[in-house]
Amino acid sequence: MAGLVRRVGHSLVKIASGGLDLLFPPRCAYCREDIDQSDDHLPICGECCRRLVPENWICCRHCGGAISGEGEGELSDHCSMCKKPPLLFDTVVAIGGYKTDLRKVIYLMKQTQHAPLATAMGRLLVQKRFNELAGLHADLIVPIPMHWRRRLKRGTNSPEHLARCLGQKLGIPVHRRLLVRCKNTQPQSELPPRQRFRNVRGAFRVRTTHHIQDARILLVDDVLTTGATCSEIARILKEAGAAMVAVAVVARAQGRE
Repeated sequence: MAGLVRRVGHSLVKIASGGLDLLFPPRCAYCREDIDQSDDHLPICGECCRRLVPENWICCRHCGGAISGEGEGELSDHCSMCKKPPLLFDTVVAIGGYKTDLRKVIYLMKQTQHAPLATAMGRLLVQKRFNELAGLHADLIVPIPMHWRRRLKRGTNSPEHLARCLGQKLGIPVHRRLLVRCKNTQPQSELPPRQRFRNVRGAFRVRTTHHIQDARILLVDDVLTTGATCSEIARILKEAGAAMVAVAVVARAQGRE
């Protein structure tokens, strides 16, 4: 009986949803044009997908940075960008580079009114990079936390929206409160690359090691530039017992981008 009730309820929800789509056609979360929701089941139109996702993203396996001069489809285990200073996470999965429309996407995602865009980008990240993400065999997903003062000022934390979406699509638990940002550091974007590593040193702590021992952890952020923040978090997670720390981001910036 309970199963029948669930099936009937699910059918009613689908009917209601279809009716709402007729009255209020779904729109692309980025360009706001009407879209056919049946197209890849993404809240982003096909044209925006083509603009946001590079056809060939050739990158370093370790830091995720774009590599020029490599053969199509080739990957490098390490590159010059990820050796000095060394980055302590294991690998990076990104949709593409920051010097594209993804730069505007990142800017919009940091605003409360564009939370649906962050969710849409999370779904796009899973769809376009599913094999890489699933191949990590992560035990838990952890978004990069924001200091409470900055969270109060901004009103949203886009990595949390991304992490929630990745967790739902990959079937992996999300631990939003595993990490604490205990220092309200100067924004990384205001500092030259070398100073960013010093800026985040000791800025995070682990609330509990209960879920960490021998765990494979997927850190989630919106953009990765020097890798200083994710490297510092990878350090404290591994000291707490994590076996592997990977990073998933929407965009991979490089240098002073």
